[in-house]
Amino acid sequence: MDLGIAGRKAIVCASSRGLGRACAEALAQAGCEVVVNGRTQETVDATVKALRDKTGATVIGVVADVAQRSGQEALLAACPEPDILVNNNSGPPLRDFRTLTREQMLDGVVANMVVAIEMTQRVIDPMVRRTFGRIVNITSGTVKMPQAGLDLSSGARAGLTGFLAGVARSVAASNVTINFILPGAFDTDRLRATLQGGATKQGITYEAAAAQRVNTIPTRRFGAPQELGALCAFLCSTQAGFITGQSLVIDGGAYPGTF
Repeated sequence: MDLGIAGRKAIVCASSRGLGRACAEALAQAGCEVVVNGRTQETVDATVKALRDKTGATVIGVVADVAQRSGQEALLAACPEPDILVNNNSGPPLRDFRTLTREQMLDGVVANMVVAIEMTQRVIDPMVRRTFGRIVNITSGTVKMPQAGLDLSSGARAGLTGFLAGVARSVAASNVTINFILPGAFDTDRLRATLQGGATKQGITYEAAAAQRVNTIPTRRFGAPQELGALCAFLCSTQAGFITGQSLVIDGGAYPGTF
């Protein structure tokens, strides 16, 4: 399928690895000029080279922490008026909510809610003027199916969803869409670290912990990041202009709800 976005400019936050990188790769394959972002020069340089070699697209690397205002400025300096914005950021680690300090809670809300709103504020009016814009927010399946220990992440991402739901309707007539991708268990470094932590806590092997988790997923496997990347690219396509304000779960059927 021709997604109709060749030549469009995209910023993909936190995209030097994992799900963000998969989104950047899918957009590059669709012909977009993509700005990728990470916190270390080595990782960003490796990602830029890999994506350029694989897709032939124009890929620009920005080393920055998107949670910092200076990081956001660096991304927008590389691409002042993107047609596509993919908001993504790592979530806080598993913690018992009883142990969370106010500072940790505020940091979590900033990282997983405020940053995406700030980036949206910066790019949305130029999108409206050009009558094209796609904003995709990578949140989490825990927004719909909370998990103990990820309370801060779930709460902040649910707040982002509620905040931008009304914004999505206010710009829809200008062909600007805002949607949310809610991933479940994907084969990423973050998942592997979480599984290793769980294995250590239970006194079992990593393989046993992974098998436990897989058995909670109807598809009986973890997701491949490329699957989420493909969904992201479709939501950014011209064909997806009638989809806005929606939260799309991609978790192998783990979420048990009808809707």
